[in-house]
Amino acid sequence: MNLKAATIAAALLVGSPLLAQAPATTPAPKAPAHQPGVAAPRPAPYTSSTDAAATADKVDPAKDAAIRHLMDLTGTTRTGEEINAYITKQVHDGLSQALQPDRLAKFMQDFSAKFDTAAPASTVTDAVVPIYAKAFSMEDIQGLIQFYESPLGQRVVKALPQVAQNSQRVGVQIEQKGAMTVLQDMSNEYPELKQMLGPEQESGAAPGADRAPVPAPAPLPPAK
Repeated sequence: MNLKAATIAAALLVGSPLLAQAPATTPAPKAPAHQPGVAAPRPAPYTSSTDAAATADKVDPAKDAAIRHLMDLTGTTRTGEEINAYITKQVHDGLSQALQPDRLAKFMQDFSAKFDTAAPASTVTDAVVPIYAKAFSMEDIQGLIQFYESPLGQRVVKALPQVAQNSQRVGVQIEQKGAMTVLQDMSNEYPELKQMLGPEQESGAAPGADRAPVPAPAPLPPAK
């Protein structure tokens, strides 16, 4: 795998769940020894993990519809589209120096069409609905809908993403500056840091402090 391919793979796999590190199987508990005169318990009917997951994630149709309406009100139904666009950009940027512009344009056109088929944005919404269903009762969902249908709720929907992004930017700048201050103070004890920091960092600004962080998808609605 060359460097560009590795870069793209790293960008796509950075969000892989930590559960992948868990062992594939767990030792089954030993069955108790059968005692004479006592009827042996019947084994439970076999249920595949897929069937169990489907049963666990099944949401009442009325609640499903209410959650989707809430997601429409808050704009979270666009999460799949935003993630799709972000990954597509990562792929484009990763290949921008490996392919000529005309080949890159053709590649991205083919990739986008196949990507939309392989992972439609709507499947993200389908996967998120059970998460809402587990976190909120039907009464909660109805209360949130009532709030987000109000003028204040719509103001929150419009303003909150920018507020969150600005808050994140300010927080990153504060923490970066604090980290640089600590590193500079420690450079007398660890002279190696002086070469790493360089003279341009004497002001205390961390590299990239003037760049805004990658905006996150619209936040989930707060619980009442």
